[in-house]
Amino acid sequence: MSHSSDPKVHAAELREQIERANYQYHVLDDPRITDIEFDRLLRELEALETAHPELATPDSPTRRVGARAVGGFAEVQHAIPMLSLSNAFEQEGDTELERFREVAEFERRIEQTLQRREPVFSVEPKLDGLAISLRYEDGVFVQGATRGDGATGEDVTANLRTVDAIPLRLRGKDWPRVLEVRGEVIMLRKDFEAFNAHAREHGEKVLANPRNGAAGSLRQLDPAITKRRKLSFFAYAIGVVEGGTIPDTHSATLQKLRDWGFPVSHEVGTAKGFKGLLAYYRRIGEKRDSLPFDIDGVVYKLDDYEGQREMGFVSRAPRWAIAHKFPAQEQTTTVEAIEINIGRTGAATPLARLKPVQVAGVTVSNATLHNADQVARLDVRVGDTVIVRRAGDVIPEVVRVMSELRPPHTKAWHMPSHCPVCNSELLREEGEAVWRCSGGLICPAQRKEALIHFAARRAMDIEGIGERFVDALVDFGYVHTPADLYQLTLDDFLEMKRRADERDGTTPETVKQGKVATKWAENLLEAIEASKRSTLPRFLYALGIMHIGESTAKTLASWLGRLELVRSTPAPVLRVLPDIGDEVANSIDGFFAQEGNQRVVDALLAAGIELGDESAPSPKLRGKLGLGVLLDTAKVSKLGPKSTQQLAQHYRSLKQLADAGASHWVVAGVPSAAATNLELFLADQENRKALEEAEAAMQRLLDAIPKSAKAEAAPLEGQTVVLTGTLAGLTRDEAKERLEALGAKVSGSVSKKTSFVVAGTEAGSKLDKAQELGVEVWDEARLLALLAEHESEGDLWI
Repeated sequence: MSHSSDPKVHAAELREQIERANYQYHVLDDPRITDIEFDRLLRELEALETAHPELATPDSPTRRVGARAVGGFAEVQHAIPMLSLSNAFEQEGDTELERFREVAEFERRIEQTLQRREPVFSVEPKLDGLAISLRYEDGVFVQGATRGDGATGEDVTANLRTVDAIPLRLRGKDWPRVLEVRGEVIMLRKDFEAFNAHAREHGEKVLANPRNGAAGSLRQLDPAITKRRKLSFFAYAIGVVEGGTIPDTHSATLQKLRDWGFPVSHEVGTAKGFKGLLAYYRRIGEKRDSLPFDIDGVVYKLDDYEGQREMGFVSRAPRWAIAHKFPAQEQTTTVEAIEINIGRTGAATPLARLKPVQVAGVTVSNATLHNADQVARLDVRVGDTVIVRRAGDVIPEVVRVMSELRPPHTKAWHMPSHCPVCNSELLREEGEAVWRCSGGLICPAQRKEALIHFAARRAMDIEGIGERFVDALVDFGYVHTPADLYQLTLDDFLEMKRRADERDGTTPETVKQGKVATKWAENLLEAIEASKRSTLPRFLYALGIMHIGESTAKTLASWLGRLELVRSTPAPVLRVLPDIGDEVANSIDGFFAQEGNQRVVDALLAAGIELGDESAPSPKLRGKLGLGVLLDTAKVSKLGPKSTQQLAQHYRSLKQLADAGASHWVVAGVPSAAATNLELFLADQENRKALEEAEAAMQRLLDAIPKSAKAEAAPLEGQTVVLTGTLAGLTRDEAKERLEALGAKVSGSVSKKTSFVVAGTEAGSKLDKAQELGVEVWDEARLLALLAEHESEGDLWI
């Protein structure tokens, strides 16, 4: 898009584009540009205002993060008090008038006072957030304040500027010279869940609920923190108006607020009389769980302002409006037990078994505790009184412990050591919040997920074995591990289908007439048989080892060559392979350490699976294995790579090293502190045994490499390639596989480390990124020429 060369004009153009995008996103709910494009416009405006400070304006989108508040927030006196509403709750009773007596009395009082039958009301959801007022002068946002006690609030202008949904300048031209808009700052459920997920992952404090999240975020002294919390805003009323006019009804005013750039809930509307109010209450109640934000009821306001003035106020509440509350989404109850649930992927989630309690109209007897760290942060114990929250589709969760009500002699809870389903060890990687069951191939809780992954196209490629068939095979007990797939018969499939149809009430009429189709089952058996002819990378990937994707499976196959060597190589040795760090190495080691997993692998091989590409380990391992590498994996304090290499030059084995002793190590050039630490490390029998096992594994690998084999670099070794767009001569998967066969690493994103990008037709943002970074770009013809050159010479490295 072209733009003016005049910086002042260009800055105005950018501001207009950014504010239009904000309006389309927050008010119209119809975004027209991507988040990336929005960020680009904002950065361009920031750069322009930095280069030309005189162009910066108070209402610029770049001013959404201001200075930190020092010593708290200033007080703001509300010119028109921000009053609270009276509440109406559902009562016990047999009829609508009995159950909704308070609403009926509210509506009848207005009818009698105004002498109107079935008055018209403006109706809206009661947002569960923090009420605020926004003051605009000449269309520019100048001040924002919290409701406070209704008469006095806090000046949180700087923080409100960070809320993208709040316009800094009004749209149009017909707004009053002074306009006060009132509304609710909220945290959308998706933003609340994202914040808490990030907090749990990093061991930080989680938010109890979206309302607390909104209120706490808005009262941060540092606006930058508020901006990171992703708050939203909806307007629902006006306050002070000077130098202009507004419509005669509340519903028309809300539409005018939309025109001026304010988000207004799509759920607002109008209703006539008592029956209209109840119909709206029920409609919003049914939608409550599917709304993107929390609500705790609905609000009824007499629609015309003349009638509002005539009704007046009582105490601190208007007589022309009322809040009709829903059942609470938080309740207190007691924890009767804490158990572990094993998910389809092996994640171990602690669950609180609760004394049943009604929460938002639903009986809740279980609540998630998310992970062990969250249990520790909350300090949840059996017998505790807790606050339970249920909102939307979110699983009920324990949000707070009422420790003042804790009974004596309770004990802190700790994650058990073994899976409650299959008794395999529960493991947690360093820095991870989630514990997982290591029995991936034998754990019943993970059975369906393991089978679906095993049969997937990129794994064993058993066409036809999808989620529907896996559910039936497992539910009826035909399959317990992937190895059982290879024992299935035609009769098994036909019986399984019959039982599934009977269970679901979907038995075809032809079957009832004695005509049973068998072709589908024969096709499945053929696909299972065909999958027996596979490759080592596919087989390793199919096992579903955590962190082992296709790329890592290919790395293991190309360096170690044979399944038996992959199964028997411990983590310290695996770490020397490219792109395999501690986390991945420990995952592979932990998987094959489980006897149940090993038994399933043996059963798969016994069923006839053949890995046609097995070979000797890579000769390049000779340069990566040795005593120095072994000592590096021990991570002994003060023993650095220089010292381990010096020891490797003097001693050929761990035994020679240990026999020599610390005094000889010092003579060899190792600092005395490092020598002392190494001596203490080797004195521990468990440490010594782990190193000896790793040394034996290293030797097995070295012995398996043919003495005549020479290490040769692959043509694209060390190079990272990115594919973008559509290739005419081969699929993306084929291109990736053939590039990896020449030693390249194929990445999904472009960076400065990218060696070159292959761009097909309709290449998108990756091509733009490559050109921006100066990364070399190839067309498809050049790629095909490279592949033809090396593949004709037999240069296959995987």
